[in-house]
Amino acid sequence: MHADDDLVLTPNLLLSAYAQGIFPMDVDGTIRWFSPDPRAVFDLVDFSVPRSLRQVVRQNRFEVRISTAFEAVMRACADRPEGTWINEAIIEAYTQLHALGFAHSVETYAGGELVGGLYGVALRGAFFGESMFHRATDASKVALVHLVERLNQRGYTLLDIQFVTEHLLRFGAKEIPREDYLQRLEAALRVSSTFTD
Repeated sequence: MHADDDLVLTPNLLLSAYAQGIFPMDVDGTIRWFSPDPRAVFDLVDFSVPRSLRQVVRQNRFEVRISTAFEAVMRACADRPEGTWINEAIIEAYTQLHALGFAHSVETYAGGELVGGLYGVALRGAFFGESMFHRATDASKVALVHLVERLNQRGYTLLDIQFVTEHLLRFGAKEIPREDYLQRLEAALRVSSTFTD
């Protein structure tokens, strides 16, 4: 972890950082870089969907779209009463990554209104989940289920979620030593996967 006030977030810098297992967060107005030990991941093949949520997915309660409102998802993720680590510099940099095809969102809609979603960075066979939000019950969870289905269908091998939360534990999130994570990352970067066609 370190801070560098002179460092400008650019797509190339972000991609280089992710390839080394590092990601940025705004901490009290300063961009800091993190490589947690342990690191939280989902094992894609063992992803666990609670029965009640499987029913919600089958009922098609939400319309799911891919990367049609990327910046809106980021801003919704940043809109938290307890504060956020997503500042304007981060939004701008990741929006640039999105325009270049490296950052993506999975969005859930109800009645044509964006009610949930998540976003992250895709780099070869790795997807780095950044944040999620919901304005309707189960909206972000449905987005997560669709993300995992998409990653499995397209041959991804790593879903990085950075930190474990109680919410994510219900889906089988686990912590692994950073050394193990970096080995998984190195292997994932040898895989050629694409998030969109």
